[in-house]
Amino acid sequence: MPVPSDPAATAPAGSHAPAPTVSVIVPVHNTRRYLDRSLGSVFAQTLDRRHIEVIAVDDGSTDGSAEWLAAQARRHPHLTVLRQEASGGAGKPRNAGLARARGDYVFFLDSDDRLDPEALFWLTRTAQKCRSDIVYGRIAGADGRAAPIDLRTTSEQVSVFDSPVYWSLAAYKLFRRSFLEDHRLRFVEGRLLAEDLPFGITALLRADVVSVFAERTCYYLHGREDQSNASRQDTDWCEYLGYIGTVLDGVAAAVPPGANRDKLMVRHFHGEILMPFGAPFLARDPAGRSAMAAAARPLVERYLTDRVLAALPPGLRLRAHCLRAGLDDELTAVVRADTEAGPQPPHLDDDGRVYAGYPYFRDPGRALPDACYDLTDRVVLRQRLIRQHWVGGVLHLRGTAALPWLGGDTVEILLRRAGTTHRVPARYADGAWRAAVDPATAADGGPLADGVWGFKIAVTAYGPDGAAGPALRREAWLVPDDDAADGDDTGFAPRIVGRGPAGPAVAALFRSRPHGHLHLDLNRDAARRPLGADLRGTADRTRAGRASLPARLPLPTRLPLPARLTLTAQLTLPGCPVDAELRLLLQDGTRTVALRTTVERAARDRYTVRSLLRGGPSGTWRVALRVTGGPFRRELPVRTADGQQLTLTVPGGSPAGLLRRARR
Repeated sequence: MPVPSDPAATAPAGSHAPAPTVSVIVPVHNTRRYLDRSLGSVFAQTLDRRHIEVIAVDDGSTDGSAEWLAAQARRHPHLTVLRQEASGGAGKPRNAGLARARGDYVFFLDSDDRLDPEALFWLTRTAQKCRSDIVYGRIAGADGRAAPIDLRTTSEQVSVFDSPVYWSLAAYKLFRRSFLEDHRLRFVEGRLLAEDLPFGITALLRADVVSVFAERTCYYLHGREDQSNASRQDTDWCEYLGYIGTVLDGVAAAVPPGANRDKLMVRHFHGEILMPFGAPFLARDPAGRSAMAAAARPLVERYLTDRVLAALPPGLRLRAHCLRAGLDDELTAVVRADTEAGPQPPHLDDDGRVYAGYPYFRDPGRALPDACYDLTDRVVLRQRLIRQHWVGGVLHLRGTAALPWLGGDTVEILLRRAGTTHRVPARYADGAWRAAVDPATAADGGPLADGVWGFKIAVTAYGPDGAAGPALRREAWLVPDDDAADGDDTGFAPRIVGRGPAGPAVAALFRSRPHGHLHLDLNRDAARRPLGADLRGTADRTRAGRASLPARLPLPTRLPLPARLTLTAQLTLPGCPVDAELRLLLQDGTRTVALRTTVERAARDRYTVRSLLRGGPSGTWRVALRVTGGPFRRELPVRTADGQQLTLTVPGGSPAGLLRRARR
């Protein structure tokens, strides 16, 4: 039975001490060199330490871990340290910690890993908000160790069958403690490898609410300098495969045959059944390899459906096929190709399919199916849009693109809208491409129509016979780089572009939500993507030519005669034709008065416009700016510095006089 290492230092602060929000359980076995990092990450949590209980269970350490933990317990009242004899795995110490836990939630932290400082705050907050039984935090690998999954989307509730959560069955996540107790969930004891597998599977299959918090990384998986992580230890693989068989029989008992069970089994073929058939398999002599294959074969026969086989990558597909068919020599050759020299590069065949370069492809003496080598559906276009910017009225795009294993031969940009597609060729060399999209000619030589156009990229790769032979083509939406901020320098500011006989248009690049695909709006949504959005104006008042007094805006400016008023407005107007007319307007809903306006143009399409006003028709007037260039005409509201409509109130005067002065 585990006992406290120092009962005086680790006893709860009274029988009536409030229960903590979360109990962090840390199994420890000879990890002294990592304890400052792992336990330190718990002590550094931003969640109030009064809400955190830490239970470290030393599992027979001999490297000073127990002594270090005892010293820390005297410094940290919320740390409880338990000691027990070495049990051979993390299961028993985790169970001991779980029996002692008092928190509403429990989190299992491995003693060589660490938490982000805000992890417990966000995980417990998510659990409380969503009433979660389990909460996954985003995981990242460190020191040469990879994360099993990349969680990118925060979700209040996810499906075990239609989300990636089942691909991470390890213990490092948050559990509602009452959920674990209701289902009597405990870890397998005495196992070094996969001791948490039944626990994780049962928890996920029985949970009512599984949530994901992915706004920031919560848990860091660290590799050990001495490569002594439990997952890297030598193992009796035949015994291990027998154990995995009992675990998967439990999965089969809980999930009936069909698509959902197959989704889970794909993960188990990746993570457990075929995992030993790499370096551990090659390290055995022929008899040992045959024994491993014989131990795995019953699992393959029970759970390898056609759907599972098709979902595996070629290397695993070939392993599974060889195991089921009893092809030990072929299995060894495939494993050796993956583990030692690597397979030959994939190739595009005459049938238009892409096949992996593993041994014995179409070898008449082996009769391995082509389907085991086929990776056509796994050829996904890898591309990046590096920059988008306007030069005059032409949009210039630059990026990289290639098809894995095949590269690429031609690239084109596709403009799509409501079932219509226009193609713009790109220059392509060494994986880099450039394209120029001119709204005046992009529609197969003609002007693009008004509307919202989406941008895709298409890459085609040819086989050895070039364009005369088979080809593989892939398309993907263009997504601007995340570090490209919406602004003038990246081409996102709305601008005026020419379209030949179709006349000028307001063109605005934008990212769609939530995926961030690049789109071009031509004359469609001026409210969401307005031209001259930075247009701001002021009004300065003078009397008999004396010093000006700024008008109080946005309150209406009263203009008693014989006062004079100077209206000044500034804006950025990309693409404005050099012969365009800019004129300030006064509008009251029924009347529009065009004012005599002076225009100054500065660098980077920056304009300043001014009108001098003396007297005027009575009423409350909104100030606007009209931009006219040939058939192009837009009226833009002039706003104050805080974004309110600029208005003027004139109590009296002569409309005719104002009109005469305005039009001179």
